[in-house]
Amino acid sequence: MKASRVLIDHGSGGLATKELIEKIFLKRLSNRYLSRLEDSAVLDGKSSGRIALTTDSYVVDPIFFPGGDIGSLSVHGTINDLAMQGARPVALTLGLILEEGLLMEELEQVATSIASASLDAGVPVVTADTKVVPCGKADKIFINTSGIGMVPEGISLGADRARPGDVVLVSGFIGDHGAAIMTSRANLSFSSGINSDSAPLHRLVERLLDRCPGNEMRLFRDPTRGGLATVLNEIAQASRVRIAIDEGAIPVRAEVISICELLGLDPLYLANEGKLVTVAARECADQALEAMKETEEGKHAAIIGEIMEVKKAPGPRVTIKTGIGGTRIVSMLAGEPLPRIC
Repeated sequence: MKASRVLIDHGSGGLATKELIEKIFLKRLSNRYLSRLEDSAVLDGKSSGRIALTTDSYVVDPIFFPGGDIGSLSVHGTINDLAMQGARPVALTLGLILEEGLLMEELEQVATSIASASLDAGVPVVTADTKVVPCGKADKIFINTSGIGMVPEGISLGADRARPGDVVLVSGFIGDHGAAIMTSRANLSFSSGINSDSAPLHRLVERLLDRCPGNEMRLFRDPTRGGLATVLNEIAQASRVRIAIDEGAIPVRAEVISICELLGLDPLYLANEGKLVTVAARECADQALEAMKETEEGKHAAIIGEIMEVKKAPGPRVTIKTGIGGTRIVSMLAGEPLPRIC
């Protein structure tokens, strides 16, 4: 391919499109499904169980950031959406909206990242599509990925399943992705050394479900946009419970705290792309924590709080015990402090 930038002709469906697909994507993502270049893929049956299906779109700015890029993020994010339902991811689809003028070098870097993330997770991209829009009608590249997975028999998870006495756990440091994006934005001149936590979580979920069988694992949630605070509020409302967390127990890097203090933000609301929040029955909480700590994705896991009964108004809510011994209410995120985070 001689062009150094994406051209409108690359979206024509003709020879230029064929070259783009073959030299950029098939070169990196080729497998027996995708190489057929059909508009859909027929997958072999792999296991019994219920089908899980998800789709997500990625418009992160900038498209390259410390610890990842829009390519790996699009793979990890969709895999994690399946994993939060207890599903074992089977396959992904890939849709790309390319802006005329995008450097081919950048597109190749994104394609390589998608291929690497897919291979590492063991979840192939089985069908894909590209479109090109005129310069100024998009921002370099937008990506949509859809995923299909299988939920094994006996797995029943949901935000409405938390019960008084249950324990709340988080799989590691919160806020890393949000902090990495903030420090990559053009108007921020300092360097924090913080990398995005973008990572696939399906293996971690599978380990937890194996270690705590039955209904002892109540739910999984990935605290992406809105962060830990918003996810906990969603759980409290869905389950009609109160959640009490301990500020001192929540893993947060000192660098993330410093960035938040500088910008007037709260780490509890920063996005994460490689962390999960789980609620477990108390009798299984220690096993769940041990299982997470045995993995790379969960080696900094911690128990951060508990589920409590709502006995009086104002009803379901989240409270936090602060470092100075007080208690405050943690509300759901209002507004968007940092747009285009994923």
